[in-house]
Amino acid sequence: MRILVFGKTGQVATELARQAGVVNLGRDQADLFDPVACAAIIRETDADAVINAAAFTAVDRAEDEEELATLINGTAPTAMAKAAAKRGLTFLHISSDYVFNGQGERPWQPDDTPSPLGAYGRSKLAGEDGVRTAGGAYAILRTSWVFSAHRGNFVKTMLQLGKTHNSLDIVSDQIGGPTPAAGIATTLLTMAKAFHNGSGRSGIYHYSGTPEISWAGFARQIYARSGMKVAVRDIPTSAYPTPAKRPLNSRLNASTLAADYGIDPPNWQAGLNDVLKELGQLKNG
Repeated sequence: MRILVFGKTGQVATELARQAGVVNLGRDQADLFDPVACAAIIRETDADAVINAAAFTAVDRAEDEEELATLINGTAPTAMAKAAAKRGLTFLHISSDYVFNGQGERPWQPDDTPSPLGAYGRSKLAGEDGVRTAGGAYAILRTSWVFSAHRGNFVKTMLQLGKTHNSLDIVSDQIGGPTPAAGIATTLLTMAKAFHNGSGRSGIYHYSGTPEISWAGFARQIYARSGMKVAVRDIPTSAYPTPAKRPLNSRLNASTLAADYGIDPPNWQAGLNDVLKELGQLKNG
């Protein structure tokens, strides 16, 4: 099957290109600033399915640029999903735990009522609503704390800071599941193939790494596995203010993904080892 991917240099888009013969469109070919042009590409494609792996991901910047974030994360995927529906093409879209308010400790279910804390979450929810109501076959994959050997992410930031710091203060009251971008790519490809074979089911699904951990705990694992001698001190979110509020509870329940597609949550520890090895930072690796 032939898959058209919006996104070229992002973490998931890079992994999609590595794992399958997909057609990746960068901003020079398909800019989500122009939803009409993106929809036109889908109307003319010979692909069997479309994956949107492009997004506005600057969470703090979105507080000042909500209109732009909503254009890219909401208006564009809505137009793209409608174009795919008219062509009878499956549309797969990546969303975020930020559509929830982060309260409580129970893992969020796909059918829980969204209540975003800020502009980024609202923009992602607008995209979900547009894709869900476009009228075609679709799958929305909510994920969290994405990391890889590509682009900017928490793992690469910790490794960089570890070169110049003996100790770091890291938030310990935000709990979630770090998720390897490679696993997200594999999941999207599996879902696309299921639709192509007639067994795909439209809906919203969750996919995030296990076991749950805090950012501080994740940082300790990064340094332990890389052999870097950096002390991590736990601090509360209140001690690290940011323009956008972060959800304290980013846990995602992925049971429906396992039931409908046979896909289990990834073990982020194995994924972290793979990423550190690729970066040449895995101790004894």
